[in-house]
Amino acid sequence: MPKRVALVVKRSALDRAREHPDDRLHELLEREDPTVAHVRDAHAEHEASVSEVKRALVDCGAHVTPIRNKREHFETAKFDLVVTVGGDGTLLHASHSVGDVPAILSINSSPSTSVGFFAAAEQPRIADAIRAALDDELPSVELTRMQVSVNGEVISSRVLNDALFCHSSPAATSRYILEHRGRVEEQKSSGFWIGPAAGSTAAQRSAGGKVLPLGSRTLQMVVREPYTPHARPYKLRRVLVRPGEELLVRSKARRMRLYLDGPDEWLTVDLGDVLTFTRSPEPLVLLGISKQGLGTRR
Repeated sequence: MPKRVALVVKRSALDRAREHPDDRLHELLEREDPTVAHVRDAHAEHEASVSEVKRALVDCGAHVTPIRNKREHFETAKFDLVVTVGGDGTLLHASHSVGDVPAILSINSSPSTSVGFFAAAEQPRIADAIRAALDDELPSVELTRMQVSVNGEVISSRVLNDALFCHSSPAATSRYILEHRGRVEEQKSSGFWIGPAAGSTAAQRSAGGKVLPLGSRTLQMVVREPYTPHARPYKLRRVLVRPGEELLVRSKARRMRLYLDGPDEWLTVDLGDVLTFTRSPEPLVLLGISKQGLGTRR
């Protein structure tokens, strides 16, 4: 029986610009402005990868359902596999629709310009990776995700990379109260990052966090630019939230925001709102990734 595959393909910057004739990108391309020098080459590289993916799926006899908009949630219960073609952003958007099944295979379509830590393959190994995935021959890793609640209501249980809690204005101070393992601490800072191991190589690390083993079930919270005018360092500047534990945060400011897995999905947090971060009951199964770390090819 043919495998049922959901195919999620990002639109390149050039594709998005073509939908809006007045987009400034056209003018910059005409002027050969250095800020857009990569756009045409990246588009060509992406299109070649997309063609290779589609060709490989046809050759393998898969029944393919295109997902038109990567940012829209879609029902995955009827699929045997989800294939994403783009970069890590495409994978993250698609992962919010996926529970613990089916598995996801991520293809980096433009490695010269796109980050693909979650990717199992890129040119020229795309066809081999797809064939192996459909034949159940690719290694897989089960990645911990994070669950986020606001005032007791679960907002998401599928945060794979990280969440950013900060003020809506980047120039404003974030004020909040942290609670973890019985310790309570008021803080002022530029906000904080929190997420599972899969996101520990990115913003968490840049903010001073540690890279967690990929198979870790622990969440990590790292404060950004802590404001300590009296030279008393915060005791909860970096927090590890073990399975069964939670990090509780009370907002002491209005117009705060909580971003989930990037800049596109966010919600407003008001004065007195309570956020809770815990390990999610829904892991994500990612194909073609070594347990030794992301970005390690088969």
